[in-house]
Amino acid sequence: MAESQIEWTDATWNPIAGCSVMSSGCTNCYAMQMARRLEAMGVNKYAGLTRVSGRRTVWNGIVRQDRASLRIPYAWKRPRKIFVNSMSDLFHVDVDEAFIRDVWTVMRETPHHRYQILTKRPERMMEIVSALTPVPLPNVWLGTSIENHEVIDRLDHLRQVPAQIRFISFEPLIGSIGQADLSNIHWAIVGGESGHNARPIKEEWIDEIHDLCRVHNTAFFFKQWGTWGKDNKKRSKKANGREYRGKTWDEMPRVSL
Repeated sequence: MAESQIEWTDATWNPIAGCSVMSSGCTNCYAMQMARRLEAMGVNKYAGLTRVSGRRTVWNGIVRQDRASLRIPYAWKRPRKIFVNSMSDLFHVDVDEAFIRDVWTVMRETPHHRYQILTKRPERMMEIVSALTPVPLPNVWLGTSIENHEVIDRLDHLRQVPAQIRFISFEPLIGSIGQADLSNIHWAIVGGESGHNARPIKEEWIDEIHDLCRVHNTAFFFKQWGTWGKDNKKRSKKANGREYRGKTWDEMPRVSL
C-alpha cells in the first residue's frame, strides 16, 4: 500500500498485479508503464507482466495474486479512502474467486477504511459480489470505468451490483457518453488523459456528464483536464489544472457508516 496523489483517494492497495487490455480506454494505461519501471527496480511482484509492442509497453495478460499484501490494511490505523488495485483489476477473469473472497474478508475486518474498487469487468463483479455479500459492506464502494459510449453497457451491469455506493470513472474520457442513465449511480469521476500519447478531451463531453449528474443527483468530481486543455492545446497536466466552469469540483457521495 502507498499514499496516493490521486485526487479522489488517500492510498492505494494492490493485492493483484498485472492485467490485460480490455478496450480503448486501456491504450495508454499508466499502470503498464509503471509495472515496467517497478520490474526494472527489482520489484519481483511486477516481473514479467508486460511486453514491448512497437514503442509501447503493454500488458501481456499475466495476472499475479499477492497473498502477502492482504495483511497490509490491518496495519493502517488511521481511516483512509483506499483505491483497491490501481495496478490491476480485481475482477479480471484470471483472479480466483477464493482470492476475491479473501480480499472481501480484509475489507469486512477493517471497517474504519473506505475501499474504492474499479473494474472494466462489471459483469463479473455483479456475479461474484452478489454471492459474496447479500448485504453490501457499507465501507466498500464499487465502480466501473467508462471511456465513451462504446462501453456504456458496463453501466447497466454496475447498476445490478449490490453496493451502498456505486460509481463511474469516466477517465480517460475520450468520447461522448450520450444520454446515459445515471440512476442509482452515486458518484461520477471525470478526467482527461495524460501523457505523451494522450487523446484530447472535449468540454461538451464533460458537460453531458455534469448535466446528467444534476438530473440524477449524482456527485460530480472533475479530476483533471490532462494533457489537453479546454482550448484544445497540449500542455502539462499541472498547467491545464482542474477547473471546470470556473471552479474545482470535488463532490463526494453521501455515506453513512
